[in-house]
Amino acid sequence: MGQIDDALERADREHVTKEPPMTLQGRINFLLKYLSAKEIGQEIGVTADSVNRYRRGARKHPPGDVAARIDAAVRARWQPRVRGRRRRHAAATGGITVETRARFGYTAGPGTSDDGRFRRLTVHLPPAFAQRLFEAREQGVGEQQMRQIVAEGFKEVYFQDGGRRAGGLSDVTLNDIDYLDVEY
Repeated sequence: MGQIDDALERADREHVTKEPPMTLQGRINFLLKYLSAKEIGQEIGVTADSVNRYRRGARKHPPGDVAARIDAAVRARWQPRVRGRRRRHAAATGGITVETRARFGYTAGPGTSDDGRFRRLTVHLPPAFAQRLFEAREQGVGEQQMRQIVAEGFKEVYFQDGGRRAGGLSDVTLNDIDYLDVEY
């Protein structure tokens, strides 16, 4: 996964209306609503028998890496309607806010400096860019294409201020991301 995909995943998990099950048995029982014991075992890296032992309470303390994979599997499936509703709102009316520290490069007209430099930006991108980003993520496109969508949003909103300045700016690139966070 790339940095933008990770940021979208974090934003998805941020605002849950109810916390996921806390006990190991509760988490395994929740996963069993969606997957078989064999499928859960394959996803978290244990056997189906181990999954059933966790479910029955015969094993109460999985190794740390297995516990983390169980937690990730539960959170990935927790409240899909709530996450879907938030994504639809961001794509239709709300937009997304992207905070990043990255090197931005751009192509501009003569007499300007197009040297890339680090900038720390927090920019609210319109719903059209949120929609493009969500669609790209669902289609499984690469990190570079997702960066290009975010860079185009920064170009339109930050650098060109909706067409009020930097009219000669033709291309913005987003490179060397130090950190990136998305909120919607």
